[in-house]
Amino acid sequence: MTARILVVDDISANLRLLEAKLLAEYYEVALAASGPEALAAVQRWMPDVVLLDVMMPGMDGYEVCRRLKAQPGTAHIPVVMITALTDPAERVRGLEAGADDFLSKPVDDATLFARLRALLRMKQVLDAWRLRAETARDLGFEPPPGPSPSVAGARALLVNEDAAETEALVGVLGADGLEVQRCADPAEAWDLLLDGAHDVVLLSLSLDAGDALRLASRLRAHAATRDLPVLLVADPGQKGLVLRGFDLGANDHVLRPVDANELRARVRNQIRRKRYQERLRADLDRSLEMAVTDPLTGLRNRRYVRRHLEGVLRNSGAAVLLIDVDRFKSVNDTYGHAAGDVVLREVAERVRGHLRAADVVARYGGEEFLVVMSGAQAEDAQLVAERLRGAIAAVPVTADGQALNVTASVGVAAGEIGAQSDDVVSAADAALYRAKNNGRNRVELAEPRDWPPGTQQRRPAAR
Repeated sequence: MTARILVVDDISANLRLLEAKLLAEYYEVALAASGPEALAAVQRWMPDVVLLDVMMPGMDGYEVCRRLKAQPGTAHIPVVMITALTDPAERVRGLEAGADDFLSKPVDDATLFARLRALLRMKQVLDAWRLRAETARDLGFEPPPGPSPSVAGARALLVNEDAAETEALVGVLGADGLEVQRCADPAEAWDLLLDGAHDVVLLSLSLDAGDALRLASRLRAHAATRDLPVLLVADPGQKGLVLRGFDLGANDHVLRPVDANELRARVRNQIRRKRYQERLRADLDRSLEMAVTDPLTGLRNRRYVRRHLEGVLRNSGAAVLLIDVDRFKSVNDTYGHAAGDVVLREVAERVRGHLRAADVVARYGGEEFLVVMSGAQAEDAQLVAERLRGAIAAVPVTADGQALNVTASVGVAAGEIGAQSDDVVSAADAALYRAKNNGRNRVELAEPRDWPPGTQQRRPAAR
């Protein structure tokens, strides 16, 4: 995968060496020679990962990391510290500052690229939720707060066949208030983890390596465990297995002899990231559902479908179906607004039941509905519109004991990639107006005259 990498080091030779290695792997690379320069580059370029030297004059790497993690706009960017320091206390200091990992100088290429791949996978997931948070802000909802610093009450599963080491690690994790469950068999661990109740799993590579890595891979492949942090516990000589574990989806690792403070810091970081993602998901799902759903029909609303249409037209083009219930005012005038609501809900269900899962249908306003069919040609959309028209008219709608014959008219337009949503909807509206004038209960396809001059439209496929 390609990505933007910012390399920060006050020694020019180190910068050029890392730049050459990263460019050879087709990453986009930017360089910074000091802490202030790095902070400015992050704000300007928004990299996917920062490779950050620890020992720099003026503002060292710890301070740069703290400042990045303290800003909501940059806190999500993974930071890998690169240092010649070997003291475990220095690693803990960096982890507490928010670093995602450490690499020792001279940087080993295999380790560097394995960590980059793992961190980029993690960032892709968080970026997806951050984008949804930005959408929620645009729609008037505030994003959820960050996770609590405390991890007390979190549940960890320790998969390790060494009873003495297991006991020691349980004590270390217990110091942060974690509830630790232990297990010696990867197959048993799989069954325990399927309930989705754990916050982190510590997986020893001293188990049969094939079974341990198979469990890590299986966790990533299953929906219930896909986001569960996996931390590997390995011997110094198991570097190859650790790198393989990263490629299979492991999030982090510690080497034996395990430093208690480093383990606690790494586990805390993983749990906090998981809790943040879960909170983001739950709050965004709730707020976005409220913001983009029509309360009467349960369909998406006008605001949502217009944004969706704009996005689809940027990437694949789309067909639009504008549906209007015929003579709806007379239903309200004759039978009352409650009956009118029943009609709208039933029409919504019939339309929704005859579309692809990828199609989006929304209540566009009053008795109008709008369907967006991503990538559809005008001719195909016209056939779908005929099917929807028939489904609406096929069976009377029962409202307050009355059987009401309901029909709808449909206007169809299809825009190419890059077309403006206003133009496509306007063309569909013109076609709908023609369907109404031509007797209602019919489908009309937008003609060239329905489009503003110079607009991009899809022609029916040649026969």
